[in-house]
Amino acid sequence: MERPTANEPKPPTDQPPSQSESTPSPLPSPHADEGTHAYNSFRSELTYRDDDVIDSEWAGSIPAQYGVAPRVRIGASRWFNLLWLIPLGFVLLVIGIAVAKGIRGLPAVQAFIAQYPGTSSLPNDAPLGFPAWVGWQHFLNLFFMIFIIRSGWQILADHPRLYWTRHSTPGLNWFRMQKPVPPDPLYTAKEDSITLPAGVGLPGRRHTIGLARWWHLGVDTLWLLNGLIFYILLFSTGQWLRLVPLHWNVIPNSISVGIQYLSLDWPVETGWTNYNSLQLIAYFITVFIAAPLALITGLGMSPALSTKFRWISSIFSIQVARSLHFLVMCWFVLFIIIHVTLVLTTGALRNLNHMFAAQDNGSWTGFWIFAASMVLVIVGWVAATPLTYRYPRKVQQIGYALIGPAQRLFEHIDSKPGQYTEKDISPYFWHNGKYPQSQEYKILREGSFADYHLRISGLVENPVDLDLAQLRALPGHEQITQHFCIQGWSGVAKWGGVSMSTIMELVKPKPEARWVVFYSFAEGSDKGTYYDAQPVEQMSYELTMLAYDMNDQALSYGHGAPLRLRNEVQLGFKMVKWIKGIEFVEDFAEVGGGQGGYNNDHEFFGYSQSI
Repeated sequence: MERPTANEPKPPTDQPPSQSESTPSPLPSPHADEGTHAYNSFRSELTYRDDDVIDSEWAGSIPAQYGVAPRVRIGASRWFNLLWLIPLGFVLLVIGIAVAKGIRGLPAVQAFIAQYPGTSSLPNDAPLGFPAWVGWQHFLNLFFMIFIIRSGWQILADHPRLYWTRHSTPGLNWFRMQKPVPPDPLYTAKEDSITLPAGVGLPGRRHTIGLARWWHLGVDTLWLLNGLIFYILLFSTGQWLRLVPLHWNVIPNSISVGIQYLSLDWPVETGWTNYNSLQLIAYFITVFIAAPLALITGLGMSPALSTKFRWISSIFSIQVARSLHFLVMCWFVLFIIIHVTLVLTTGALRNLNHMFAAQDNGSWTGFWIFAASMVLVIVGWVAATPLTYRYPRKVQQIGYALIGPAQRLFEHIDSKPGQYTEKDISPYFWHNGKYPQSQEYKILREGSFADYHLRISGLVENPVDLDLAQLRALPGHEQITQHFCIQGWSGVAKWGGVSMSTIMELVKPKPEARWVVFYSFAEGSDKGTYYDAQPVEQMSYELTMLAYDMNDQALSYGHGAPLRLRNEVQLGFKMVKWIKGIEFVEDFAEVGGGQGGYNNDHEFFGYSQSI
């Protein structure tokens, strides 16, 4: 149960009392037949769709929901609408032009520009011109970037708020594209997601974050591979000398270039031999700061890496990483807009020849190569969304083929407790998921779960039914850990319960058991029981447990009462809440839709999401 503050929703008041004082019951004897029958019935409650397409009935016919214009916090409670930057930017540009034109004729300014014309000298061994590989690097970077940026916007739209704190507490976000969080105590993060205009997000429909992540992470892999080749070529050919400031006079030269641009008496274009200082600074930031920071901040949002490398994540939290990742994206968008504008307005034919034809003249060769590349970019932009809606499973399969090797590498990283203490517990912990509404669960909840039984069976030597008293009689386990939701929000909580390693010792999985399936009382968005499959080796991790307490109180209804899973190397959608059964299986291919979990079957998530 979260600890409410004065400005946030209060938790439900009709929570069942804690079961911690109930009298423990002796552990039951094995009932193999009963356990097998129980799990047959659980599987019969699972559903999947025969047609893997995104249509009007997808995700329970989730309706479109549009947020608000992007806003940033000013002070404690005021918000600034970023759309105002358009007219304000125009006014400031006009003022800047007027000032630059006014001072350009001053003798001191003329002398300054004469002393610092805008370019710094290069070493004698610096290369001249552009090799052919720069042209295809330009195209590939742009082509990959449009998919990365669009899918990144889609991911942001699933939790359209950014924070500098480790906790995703409403009211503490510094950026939002959504209205303030309503007072409903059971308002979920999924309800908070928004729709993006068609052609902006990728795919664009609300809560398509599973597919957006395959696009984002998959194309990221190609972009990073292309970037690695770029770095190798950059340093092996000496082209890096043209992108790194080598003299301190780059600062006064950049001021000079700024005055020349604003006065509309632009500096002479010398890009074939030497970039001007503003170009040099912009390229240096993009290539050597923004690009590496995009990778670092992306990895900073990984639950597996964050729980493993505690000395980094203690300072560089997921929310800091997420905010910086967003700002890096803003830099790339701004750079692309300004870069393209200047290329086309400072001698388009010559500049396009530099970039695409590796020649320094005014012919049309570079233009036609550029035009052909833009056709491919436009076709890719327009086709990406309808192709995703028509073939979402293919998008998932291709995305996993690209990012899967890295995910498989990270998913086997175990972690240790002790990173957080009680002072780190979040004041607010978002609710999420579709709440259980069955009559069976309602009766159990009204009876404070006195008649609740957890059924554990499948490929185990000792299938059992355990009530809450028996679960609490098992050796206790506590941990204070951070929750990572696939949507982007996070929170720290103290969990009390029983370690899955203890459960494994009790039921004794058979050697052929490779996966553990957790079944929920809740249904998913397309009806049918919610479930998820987890690798059996992760069940022995020190931070994998069944929790019946949260922050020293019995689990609340909204957070999974009476029992939920914690597996701290996975994202939140795999932490099944309202658990009613556990099954050890050899393969999840015959469970539900065979993809490894409800979100995998219905919303194209991956069965393993360690990144």
